[in-house]
Amino acid sequence: AAGCHNILLTGPPGAGKTLLARALVSIQPRLSIQESLEVIRIYSVAGLISNTQTLIEQRPFRSPHHTASGVALVGGGAVPKPGEVSLAHRGVLFLDEFPEFPRGVLENLRQPMEDGVVSVSRAAGSVQYPARFMLVAAMNPCPCGLYGQEDDVCICTPSQVLKYRKKISGPLLDRIDLHIEVPRVALDKLTEEYQTETSSIVRARVEYAHICQRKRFGRNPIRFFNAEMTMAEMKRWCAVDQNVQTFLRQAASAFRLSARSYFRVLKVARTIADLGKSKTILCDHVAEALQYRTKIE
Repeated sequence: AAGCHNILLTGPPGAGKTLLARALVSIQPRLSIQESLEVIRIYSVAGLISNTQTLIEQRPFRSPHHTASGVALVGGGAVPKPGEVSLAHRGVLFLDEFPEFPRGVLENLRQPMEDGVVSVSRAAGSVQYPARFMLVAAMNPCPCGLYGQEDDVCICTPSQVLKYRKKISGPLLDRIDLHIEVPRVALDKLTEEYQTETSSIVRARVEYAHICQRKRFGRNPIRFFNAEMTMAEMKRWCAVDQNVQTFLRQAASAFRLSARSYFRVLKVARTIADLGKSKTILCDHVAEALQYRTKIE
């Protein structure tokens, strides 16, 4: 939430993936006036807003079903209208049961995830819709959902597990910054009392990171978050010293990171540094960012 990074949550059924995704809304700062105007324009074109509607303050949260078509997801139709990716602009696009979406539909996400816009072409012409959203995807580790669980036995064969995970292409996984495993919580621990942080405390940290990014991209009318940085902006804002650069190169070689993954690790490290109130990216920030790279093979 702090840097608008895309997230993949992997865990067994009932682990709380959907709950975590919906909880993101409670720790996200409200829309700025500029962001709100962008969202209102999209919802107006889609016919989802009345003429008397005031500014939208809450960030959008869209959760299409896995049977949604490509047109429903990215937009289009005989009379082009914005799809779910545009309706989630400046908010969260939650895709539960991620591998159950048709692969062709998922591949349509690659352009908006990279460019922040959707291009819809028809015989009469083409139109572009904004689509700068934070993708939150959730999936089971295998078809039965029990792969890797200590207290349950997975009934899937290795080939079934591999086929299930291969439903998500490598290029699409490369565009997801944070790959998080969500373990099932034991029943006896659910009833225990813990001293936890409230959403308001977490939101305060996220707001601080957002303020840092507003100062960083203050003159840019399009980019607000670290995840949206271009290569030129990364050279300026993600510059690291020789020690960090050496560490990152060694890690990239060891983890066989693609060029896109390499730069996304740097963007996540920049956000971690912002949360830690650090002006420079340190080895600790890079090491933490590397922990979130995919374990799906």
